[in-house]
Amino acid sequence: MNETNLIRPIPFEDHFGLSKEDLQRALATALASGGDFAEIYLEYRAYNFVMMEDDIIKETAESISLGMGIRVISGEKTGFGYTNDLSPDKVRRAALAAAAIAQSAKTVPAIDLRSQTLDHDYYPVGEPCHRLPLEPKIALVKEAYLACQAFDPAVTKVRAGIQDSIQFVTIANSDGLLASDSRPMVKLTCTAIAEKGALREHGYSGGGGRVGLEYFRSALGPEEIGREAAREAVGLLEAREAPAGEMPVVLSPGHAGVLIHEAVGHLLEADFNRKKTSIFWDKFGKKIGTPLITIYDDPTIPAFRGSYNIDDEGTPPRKTLLIEKGVIRGLLQDRLSAGLMKMPLTGHGRRQDYSDIPIPRMANTYIAPGESAPEDIFKSVKKGFYADRFQGGQVEDSGKFTFSVSSGFLIENGRLTAPVKQATLIGSNIDILNKIEMVGSDLMFGLQTGTCSKEGQDVPVMDGCPTMKISKMTVGGRS
Repeated sequence: MNETNLIRPIPFEDHFGLSKEDLQRALATALASGGDFAEIYLEYRAYNFVMMEDDIIKETAESISLGMGIRVISGEKTGFGYTNDLSPDKVRRAALAAAAIAQSAKTVPAIDLRSQTLDHDYYPVGEPCHRLPLEPKIALVKEAYLACQAFDPAVTKVRAGIQDSIQFVTIANSDGLLASDSRPMVKLTCTAIAEKGALREHGYSGGGGRVGLEYFRSALGPEEIGREAAREAVGLLEAREAPAGEMPVVLSPGHAGVLIHEAVGHLLEADFNRKKTSIFWDKFGKKIGTPLITIYDDPTIPAFRGSYNIDDEGTPPRKTLLIEKGVIRGLLQDRLSAGLMKMPLTGHGRRQDYSDIPIPRMANTYIAPGESAPEDIFKSVKKGFYADRFQGGQVEDSGKFTFSVSSGFLIENGRLTAPVKQATLIGSNIDILNKIEMVGSDLMFGLQTGTCSKEGQDVPVMDGCPTMKISKMTVGGRS
């Protein structure tokens, strides 16, 4: 058997016990009170978890969820119902709940569902994790745990865990679409605590994506994950508190992508622009940053955590140009916003699970590489700050943001010198986009472990960037 076939879409009847005729009836019921469009989202998800702490396998868990969401769109309004019981009566009730948004009875034309065939598969899985027993997963967790523990005597506590899931989805709609996808996911993570006297610091590392277990043998080993978590925690014990004030800031490749994700990416999601709550809502086609900056969102990168064969509305995704040489060129669209804004679909309608409606979301967002060599970027800074690892931040609709930097370094005479911690980067996105002076040629992506929250929904994402220099930025620390 060809192993790659194990994750290809499986007929929806295998998981949901519903026929094409059942789906057509549910769609007709959803449109019986009017409405412009109806959609069914079916989901079956199996999840497994193993965690090691205090030198023992402390927790294992597995769960299965199954359900259906039914949506009706009527103009700008959305009706939605969902159920985890796929019996005919419960499906009909969910359809009637969604139908309540519309109020004009009409004759529903016959819906003829036609299966969509995909010519791509972005999930290069060898060993599907959901098909494997616990033993090989426990072995990976132990290897990461022991490598972290042995790294340095200062490491006093370790936690390592592996999560894997398989998600089978089927989308059917009143336009006749019938599409399915089988989405694998796995991540192996390690957290370390290091102590020195009264000081205590944390380190974190991990990896994974839409891959199989072989990824942790061929691409990123568990020992490397464990050692990196310990290295960060131990390194922070020797770090000083960050200086405060305005100074040149260099952003690390890969990890600093989260700043672009939060400060720029969210504000280019179509719903915020349609509702005019994004600072960018009236800047389409206008210059908002330096010509050095080009930003994409690409859900088609093989194996990446934010990738998918179809979005949660059944649309094949495409690499979307958001900013080209400082000019806004695109938005991330779902069906509702694209229709109201009269713009093409991009395949960015995503939802957490069957109980949620789809909304425009990022997938794999990154700044394209530039032409500067990373070493030249550092040489251009006489005195400044290098932001290496980020803990997260807050962004307002106005574009103002604050980001916490867990670890970084001082830059003195073009070289990284003293390690620093507990820094905060403060600014506004348009100001920072115009102060980027150099963009490196070294595009990298962050850890394949990230999740993005929006309107109470969490979805897996990735972000990346090359080394970048910002001419001047406010760093919050100790003055």
